[in-house]
Amino acid sequence: MTRIISGSAGGRTLRTPPGTGTRPTSDRVREALFSRLEHHGLLDSTHVLDLYAGSGALGLEAASRGASIVLLVEADKKVAEVIARNIEIVGVPGVRVVTDTVERVLRAGPPAGIRMDLVFLDPPYDVGEAALTGVLTALVEQGWLGPEAFVVVERSTRSPQPTWPPGLELSGEKRYGETTIWFAEPPLSGGVA
Repeated sequence: MTRIISGSAGGRTLRTPPGTGTRPTSDRVREALFSRLEHHGLLDSTHVLDLYAGSGALGLEAASRGASIVLLVEADKKVAEVIARNIEIVGVPGVRVVTDTVERVLRAGPPAGIRMDLVFLDPPYDVGEAALTGVLTALVEQGWLGPEAFVVVERSTRSPQPTWPPGLELSGEKRYGETTIWFAEPPLSGGVA
């Protein structure tokens, strides 16, 4: 069972896509991650991009805690339908799901030129390191990131640290059991991790 931990939709239970290999971020990891983000003021009125959204739990948690725009990207049509139902369950404005590949969405550039303050990447295990580097590079090169953007990459602890493209620098790392989260920011953005 996955639920919204805090904020205006706190306690609401989210649906998870059955049999798709989607592995929602555990409540424990989400709680620790969002405590850190909230502590650094990274949620109120924030523009959030949730790539490989799965159930949408990360982006919807951000929406519940005050993000003003949340864009969830999911390639699998059936999973995107579950996200759409979860958006209704959470019931906060400013959230939408795009059913397309992460790569195509990023290549198209940000909608209406809106830059993102917070980006979540929790790719499936079968997304290799080269593909992940390509996605991180597209975030920078296609103008998705605001000047003080904060990028959060969640992977298995067996995965190597992502290769950060020019325009992003590692600012922190945290391990939660079998999950490791890396934080990155544009150079000279203030270092909040």
